[in-house]
Amino acid sequence: MLFDATLRRELSRGFGATLVVLLTIVVTMFLIRLLGLAANGVADPGDVALLLAYTVLGHLPTMMSLSLFVAVVVTLGRMYRDSEMAIWFASGVGLSRFVRPVLRTASPVLLAVGVGVLLVWPWSNQRIAEMRDRYEHRSDISRVAPGSFQSSRDGSRVFFIEREGESAGIGRNVFVLSRDGQREAVTTARAGRVEQQGDVRELVLDAGQRNERDQRTGAQTVTSFDSYRMQIDAARAAAAQTLAPKATGSLALWQQDSRLAQGELTWRLSMLFGACNLALLGVGTAATNPRRASNWNLLFALLAFVVYYNLLNLSQTWVSTGRASMPVALLGLHGVVLCLALGLIWWRDHAATIGLRRPARGGGA
Repeated sequence: MLFDATLRRELSRGFGATLVVLLTIVVTMFLIRLLGLAANGVADPGDVALLLAYTVLGHLPTMMSLSLFVAVVVTLGRMYRDSEMAIWFASGVGLSRFVRPVLRTASPVLLAVGVGVLLVWPWSNQRIAEMRDRYEHRSDISRVAPGSFQSSRDGSRVFFIEREGESAGIGRNVFVLSRDGQREAVTTARAGRVEQQGDVRELVLDAGQRNERDQRTGAQTVTSFDSYRMQIDAARAAAAQTLAPKATGSLALWQQDSRLAQGELTWRLSMLFGACNLALLGVGTAATNPRRASNWNLLFALLAFVVYYNLLNLSQTWVSTGRASMPVALLGLHGVVLCLALGLIWWRDHAATIGLRRPARGGGA
């Protein structure tokens, strides 16, 4: 009992500390990325916090799997360096005895990973897709920020407003560059506002000039106007869109026969099986020689995680392209890793308990 309680407490502390560090790094990386998307007009600046929360929730299972793996390697590696493992081995406790407390500590983490990849991952991706779709289908003018150029959804127009007017919905010093086939027009106005005309939204420009040029003939036309109307958006019914596989629920994926759905479901199940295999693999890879000053175990563990994670993505690609079925991909990859982890534990266990004894050199009596 004392052995299990002590090991589980240290593993829990290591897992918590590692997860906090990874969360800090990942949140910072995604925040910088989302701020860049917002600055480029791809995402709504007001939705950055929600997009960040949904993104972190979706990637939390991966971070939890890595944190568990690192916690096992670091905790057992410290016990090797402090000669605690030698004491346990001398007391008759083999390395296989460490598997039970490791799995008991990992059980709530594995449950959270399963819930995350099967339920939270598609839910967060669906919310992110909805927010991006809603922002992309906003009016071209409604996305324009004063002092910055903003292109329309189809790229045929570029808008610029130097500053907002005193009244809401009015811009000052408006610039519009539009292309229609071989004709290019530059329209400038002192002020502009948006008006609703039935199902059509129009941009009304006051006191401006329009310079239109035919790129085929080179002919130019300059027109001054007191008032000019430009259609910017027509009301459209929201078209039902098919959800991407990563934004589809796990039960719905199970009921679909498409290869993309099977590939996505393979990846989700692989994340759960992979977290369990990594915990077992960490028990075997944590062994180190306390007499050595350097310890490369953590580096090898991180390399093993990267390779394993890439193999998960590769198995998803194989299933999506029809090169392998889902049962073959799951059993082939995770079965091999499970056998490797158990074989490594068995080898470490027997090497520590009975030793690889060399024949004693003969000597004179």
